[in-house]
Amino acid sequence: MSFIISIFNTFFYQPLFNGLIFLYNILPVHDLGIAIVLFTVVIRLILYPLNQKAIISQAALSKLQPQIKEIQEKQKGDKVKQSQALMELYKKNDINPAAGCLPLLVQLPVLLALYQVFLAGLDPNKLNSLYSFVQKPESINLMFLGIIDLSHANYVLAVLAGIFTYFQSKMMTSSQAATSKDGDFSSILNKQMLYFMPLFTVFISWKLPAGLTLYWVVITLFGIIQQYLILKKHGREQLNKN
Repeated sequence: MSFIISIFNTFFYQPLFNGLIFLYNILPVHDLGIAIVLFTVVIRLILYPLNQKAIISQAALSKLQPQIKEIQEKQKGDKVKQSQALMELYKKNDINPAAGCLPLLVQLPVLLALYQVFLAGLDPNKLNSLYSFVQKPESINLMFLGIIDLSHANYVLAVLAGIFTYFQSKMMTSSQAATSKDGDFSSILNKQMLYFMPLFTVFISWKLPAGLTLYWVVITLFGIIQQYLILKKHGREQLNKN
């Protein structure tokens, strides 16, 4: 367990912590909230290729749902043949079914590291994990724009996090709805998740430090913009092929 914690601290907590403090130091106005916004943009840009692949893969999978269901019905009694047929379908259409999970798997340790930063890392007396080239600030301004205390929960940001999560989920389920029947299991599940995830996000954010919620709001907003641009471009490319 100590080895895992050491790996986590070395590759996630310390780089994220130092990156955030570095941005905070170079800003003309020392505002941790603004540093978090810029920090989120940097992370989103780094993950852009991974997110792009995931979004395109999810959109392609939604279009293949009729063929997937047809294979599942034909090979209902033979799971081995069913898996082989599905893999051939994915390979033929150059789709990685696991691609949609990769951004989430990357985001989880990032969120955990940021939670650790806000839990204990921002105390000036505990800034012991800074790299030699990152200056230790005398104090850290936790008031975002002089209004929001990032060390405590903020209900407005929590609600915004839920709203943006809803719109991001809605964009993807809208593309899936075109290939799903109203009565099938996947359609019902998608509709339930469409409302469950935003409510769950609000519930979790209600108690989290506002700095972490601000990160979630910004990264989700950029995710909506990225998803819109990629799906729009992908749709044009599909029309040109046809």
